[in-house]
Amino acid sequence: MVKKAVVYTVLVGSMFALPAAADDRQDTLFKFDGGIGSQPFRNQGGVPVSNIVAGVTPGGTPWPIAAFKADIRKDGSIRASAKGILLGGGDTIGTRGTPRQMAVSLFCRNAPVAPALTGALQTVPYNSDFVDLDTDGNFRMNSALMNASGEMPTAACGDTAENRPVLLIRTVTGGAPGSWFAAGILKSRSDD
Repeated sequence: MVKKAVVYTVLVGSMFALPAAADDRQDTLFKFDGGIGSQPFRNQGGVPVSNIVAGVTPGGTPWPIAAFKADIRKDGSIRASAKGILLGGGDTIGTRGTPRQMAVSLFCRNAPVAPALTGALQTVPYNSDFVDLDTDGNFRMNSALMNASGEMPTAACGDTAENRPVLLIRTVTGGAPGSWFAAGILKSRSDD
């Protein structure tokens, strides 16, 4: 009798948990899983140039990232966690160096003009609140993304898998998001 009661409780509990998981997926605008650490330079015609993304300069040294996850909801909220954002060169290699706070910036794309599949990257981001970076290069974030006008990102932020938005992890300099140290890897869109 006890065994049947336990099985019944588990079955009933799982029936109520499944709709919540489906609702959770429907509320997600973008999911990011994994990160790409910044490199300060890239090659352009055989000449090294600053690795600028959406008008944002990179950190002056390579910045590897061990792990990153972010869930951006349709209401503009973001939950994110990062591990191991540490210097990849110089005398302070393996430390967080001087950055003490991080922010996340979502850059949308314009619709592509045929035959291109990827539209131009917009330079006005949706920024998060600032969070502390611990001594191991880790942070957790529970914030909202807003642009300078107080608007939240929409589904038009990246309309296809090839025309995807860019999520930059940035240091905070002078009370504003500064250089980028890593970028999130888009895992899925809400309509995938």
